[in-house]
Parts: sequence; structure tokens; C-alpha cells
Amino acid sequence: MEWEEVVKDPSLKDLPFKIETNEWGKIMMAPASDLHGLYQFRIARTLSNLANEGETSTECPVQTSKGVRVADAAWRSVAFLKKHGIRKIKLPESPEVVVEIESPSNSTAELEEKRHLYFEVGAKEFWLCDEDGNMRFFNPRGELKRSEIFGEFPEHIEIDFV
Repeated sequence: MEWEEVVKDPSLKDLPFKIETNEWGKIMMAPASDLHGLYQFRIARTLSNLANEGETSTECPVQTSKGVRVADAAWRSVAFLKKHGIRKIKLPESPEVVVEIESPSNSTAELEEKRHLYFEVGAKEFWLCDEDGNMRFFNPRGELKRSEIFGEFPEHIEIDFV
């Protein structure tokens, strides 16, 4: 199934989980928890507050060599926006920063593959948030102590439950 068909299919529009495709066009689904959504929002908001320019988004579909992967959050520069504009369906290459939030359904191998796929199509940094809010930052050469693009981004995302 092509990504355009997935996006336009009315039976798939209100599902409570993220949809991606694999290299054969088959739909892959991952359930999202409330905590996942909270981390996604906090990360995107913090990233947006730190960015002087460019755009931050959530649920960012990126075409990779193994199908469409949907980053939980992403940041794209003005140069990226000028090159690609705003896409209604999917991005042909990765924004500079992509963020994935671990879920119980994710395996380490799956997250490592996503990281490599995003770098393969142009990501400058890949960020990973674990289920406790701890952030890890990577560039194509390996793990970083902090983001090189957004050095002030926190190493931990706090979710306060009142």
C-alpha cells in the first residue's frame, strides 16, 4: 500500500496508534500510551521554544529506503523548508532533528534501525526519549553527550503528576 493511500483511507484516520509502512508497503502499527503523548508534546514544545527559526512538528512522516517512518517529533530549518516546502503527505528526506519516544512495543533493534534510516535520508541528529523521560542524542558518527544543534535541550523531560 502506498503512503498516499494510507493517509487518504478513511478507515485508518481515527486509529489510536501510529501507522508506518515497511519496505513492502505493508502497514505497521504501534500503540501509543498517554505517557507517550505527554512526552511527545513536551519534547516538541521545548524544541520549539529553543528554535529561533525553522519549524517543529509531531507525527512527521519521512520516506526511507524501508518505507515511511513517522518521527514522534521533528525540527526542520528554514533551509529545509525552502528546499521542500510544507508537504501534505510525506517528506522525501529527513528533517535535521528527529525524535523517537520509546514504547513497550519497541525493540532496541527497531529503534536502531529507525535511527539508521533517518540518517540515511539526511537527519543530522536523532534523539531518543526513554519511558522515564531520559534523553539520548545521536549524530551519524554515534552518541553525543548533548545535542550539537540544540545544546540547551534538557537531558531529562519531566512529567509532573499532580
